[in-house]
Amino acid sequence: MKHEYDVIIVGGGLAGLTAALHLHKEGHGVLVIEKNTYPRHKVCGEYLSNEVLPYLDTLGINLPQAGAVAIDTLFFSTADGHPMETSLPLGGQGISRYALDDLLYREVLSQGIDVLSDRVVDISYNYTDFKVVTKEIKTITSKVVIGAYGKRGGLDKRLDRPFMAQKSSWMAVKSHYGLDSFPEHMVALHNFPGGYGGLSKTESGAVNFCYLAHYQSFQKVGNIEDYNEQVVATNPFLKDFLSRAKPIFRQPLAIAQISFHPKAAVENHVLMCGDAAGLIHPLCGNGMAMAVHGAKMAAEATDRFLKDGGRDREGLERGYQREWHKAFRRRLWYGRNLQHLFMRPRLSSSVLGLLVRQPFLLKKIINATHGQPL
Repeated sequence: MKHEYDVIIVGGGLAGLTAALHLHKEGHGVLVIEKNTYPRHKVCGEYLSNEVLPYLDTLGINLPQAGAVAIDTLFFSTADGHPMETSLPLGGQGISRYALDDLLYREVLSQGIDVLSDRVVDISYNYTDFKVVTKEIKTITSKVVIGAYGKRGGLDKRLDRPFMAQKSSWMAVKSHYGLDSFPEHMVALHNFPGGYGGLSKTESGAVNFCYLAHYQSFQKVGNIEDYNEQVVATNPFLKDFLSRAKPIFRQPLAIAQISFHPKAAVENHVLMCGDAAGLIHPLCGNGMAMAVHGAKMAAEATDRFLKDGGRDREGLERGYQREWHKAFRRRLWYGRNLQHLFMRPRLSSSVLGLLVRQPFLLKKIINATHGQPL
């Protein structure tokens, strides 16, 4: 490993590894710093919109060949069990983060990209380049730093990001289940009092169940097993699923303090991408595709900056922020408002009745929370 790179990417998840492959392909020296090992499970919906497949193909990542499950149908229900089913215009792939991140990681290694297993504790900028310091007291410099370290971390506090001072009222729970009868071609989104969850099959044949719950709702029960039984299962479709499916994980994975507050796409001159730049509500089912798309934009902006001699950092940052907001602002707006709507059972039932009578409106919502093929 060297001590100087063109680009340091902090975080080796979906966004970070994608950006690394793109920038390496353009001839830049890249270092990925990731504190965890591969492969590993993550709390994630594990549905990836087909809009990013053409781009991933250019990076040598073929998801159908990796066993991803083709999904073309959305099944939806309100908290009181009113259902709706519709086709997905673009469709998507069901693949676990365990498999997808590892697939990207192995491609990164095969391309000779440097990966450092360590935790970043500080990032500083001195008007021309960056100094990145890790827990193991390694100091590495670069011309550009891309932050791809996830929803919330110690670096956010270190960088004094405003959203860290705001209350985060959500938690997420994920587990894999065995249930052969669950339709492979379907992603299901089900509401329950205080939250909602998604179901879809992955490359292993397991069904991923990941849900988001308001922490105030969860606190009244106190543990995941009882919460599933007393709250999640009040939705009749989720009750049926939980009664028939066999848990595969020894214990569900859970994360707290999930923030949907707006974040800056550039913070202290660091280009943020993936969940570090902005988190869409899982109800829209498109966070993984946004991470890939955001990584593409960050890599393209960085590539132009470096090939121009690194002279216009202000233009790099302003241009990236403009492109990020152009691509995602509308999706995030729809995500916030859909969540507010479907967390109100009476109102959501009325709206669902309207969508049943006017199905083109649901297609419009789906299109608004997805992009065009990259």
